[in-house]
Amino acid sequence: MKKFGLTLLTAFVGGAMALGTYKLAENKYASNMSFEDRQKVYFTNNPIPVSAHNMSSAGNVDFTEAAAAVTPAVVYIRTTYQSQKGDQQNQLQQMFGDMFGQHMAPQGPQMASGSGVIISPDGFIVTNNHVVDKAEKIEVVTNDHRDFKAKVIGTDPNTDLALIKIEGTNLPIVKLGNSDAVKVGEWVLAVGNPFKLTSTVTAGIVSAKGRGIGIIGTEDNQDQSPFGRTQLQDKPKLNQAIESFIQTDAAINPGNSGGALVNTNGELIGINSAIASHTGTYEGYGFAIPVNLAKKVLNDIQKYGAVKRGYVGITFTELDEDNADRLHTDKTVGLYVDQVIPGGGAAQAGLEKGDIINKVDGNPAYASSDLQERVGRLHPGDKINLTVLRGNESKDFTVTLKANAPTPNKVAVSKSTEELFNKIGASFVPLNASQKAKFHVNAGVIVTQVRDGGLFDYTEVPVGSVITEINRQPIATTGDIDHALTNLKNGVLTISGFYPDGTRLRSTIELQ
Repeated sequence: MKKFGLTLLTAFVGGAMALGTYKLAENKYASNMSFEDRQKVYFTNNPIPVSAHNMSSAGNVDFTEAAAAVTPAVVYIRTTYQSQKGDQQNQLQQMFGDMFGQHMAPQGPQMASGSGVIISPDGFIVTNNHVVDKAEKIEVVTNDHRDFKAKVIGTDPNTDLALIKIEGTNLPIVKLGNSDAVKVGEWVLAVGNPFKLTSTVTAGIVSAKGRGIGIIGTEDNQDQSPFGRTQLQDKPKLNQAIESFIQTDAAINPGNSGGALVNTNGELIGINSAIASHTGTYEGYGFAIPVNLAKKVLNDIQKYGAVKRGYVGITFTELDEDNADRLHTDKTVGLYVDQVIPGGGAAQAGLEKGDIINKVDGNPAYASSDLQERVGRLHPGDKINLTVLRGNESKDFTVTLKANAPTPNKVAVSKSTEELFNKIGASFVPLNASQKAKFHVNAGVIVTQVRDGGLFDYTEVPVGSVITEINRQPIATTGDIDHALTNLKNGVLTISGFYPDGTRLRSTIELQ
C-alpha cells in the first residue's frame, strides 16, 4: 500500500513539474507563434461544441451556437481625435467614415466608434485601419462591459487592417476560419456594434467573392459611384491597395466596421469593412476582408511591426469591352500589363508590356483581386506562377516577388501609457544580433512603421531608426517603452538612438 502511495505521489509530482515546464515554455515561445498557432493551443483546451444543424449552410440552420461562440469576443471600440480641418482629413477616413457614421466635425475633440475582434487570449484585436487611423485615444469595451485602453501595434492601409492590443489574460477569442473554403450562397453572420447597439448579430448569405470596389488607396483619380469612390477605369493601377472583398447581404450598418463575419460554425471568415450605399446605411451590400489575407497581415505586424509585402513589379488594367477597345486588343478578359517595372520580379521573369495575365497559380484571373489577394498573402522572395497571353500564344512565367522600399505609413495620443504610445505613432521590434552589431549597441528597438500625424512623423524620425533610450531609460523591448512613458518629467519626451545611416539621433519633444 505504501509502495502504491509513493508511486502515486511520484506520478503527481512528475505531472505537476511537466505542466509547470510546459507553461513556462508556452509563455516563452508564445510571442513567436502565429495567431493561428496560438489559436490551435487555445481551442485544443477549449473546444467549440458544434451542433449537427450547423454543419450545412442550407436548410434548417441553427445560428444560436455560432452567435454564442462569437459574440463574447467582438468588442466595441471608441476613438478620440484632435480637431481637424476637413481639407486635412485623411481621405480614406472620410470615405469610410461617412459610410460607417464616423464623420468628424471640423472643430473640437471628436469621437467615433467601430468594432473589433479578439483573436488572441492575451488581448490582440483585429479591426479596420480606418477605425483607429489618427486616433489619439482608443478605448475597448468588451461584451461583459469591461473597459480597456488600447494601443496600436501596427496598421496596413493597403488592406484597411489594424492590429491593436489591450492588457488582458484568458480573453475569449473568435476562431480563425478559412476564407478560401467560403462558397457563394452559404449562410453567414455579421457581428458588431451598429449605431452603438453593442453585440448585434445579423444573418445573410455570401453574395459574391473577390470583389474589388475601388475604395482603398484611391486618393487620386476618383469618381463617384454606387460604391462611394472608385478609381477611374482608364488609369492603370499599381498593385498597392488590395481589394478582394467577400460580399454579403447580412445587415451591416454604421459601427459594424471592424466586426466579425463568421460562418455557421462560428469561425471568422472576414473582417467587415465597407458597405455600398447611397444613404450611408444598409442597402443590401456589405463587404468584408477575407480572413486568409488578414492572417498574413496580422502575423507580419505582430512579428515585424509592419507588413512585409512582395511585389510583382507591374501596372495593369482590368480588361472589359471598353478597355479592350482603348488598348486595341480583342481580348476582353484578363489583366492587361501596362508597364513592367525595371528590376522588378516580372521584368526578371520575362513579362512584357501588352501581355495579358489570364491565370494566377493556375486559377483564372478575371479581376484585379484575383492577382492582388494572392500576392497579398505572400512575402518577398516567394514565387507566383503567372500564365499570360502574348499575341495568341500562352506562356507561363514564375515570378519571384521583390521587396519594395518600405513606404512609411505614418498615425497619431494623451495622458495614459496607451495614449502616449499611440501618440508616438510608430511600431517597433527588438533589434536582432546583426542589427546590434551594425549599430554597435547591446540592446534597442528598431522603428518598423511611422504613422501619419504622430510625434515620430512630426519630428521626422524615419523607419529604420534605432531607439536605445527614452528619457535616459534603456530601451530593449516595447514593454520598456511603456515603462518609460509612465515616468515622464514635465511633459518632456527625449528620444535617443541612431538614424538608419548610423548618425546619432536625439530628439526632445514637449507634450501638450
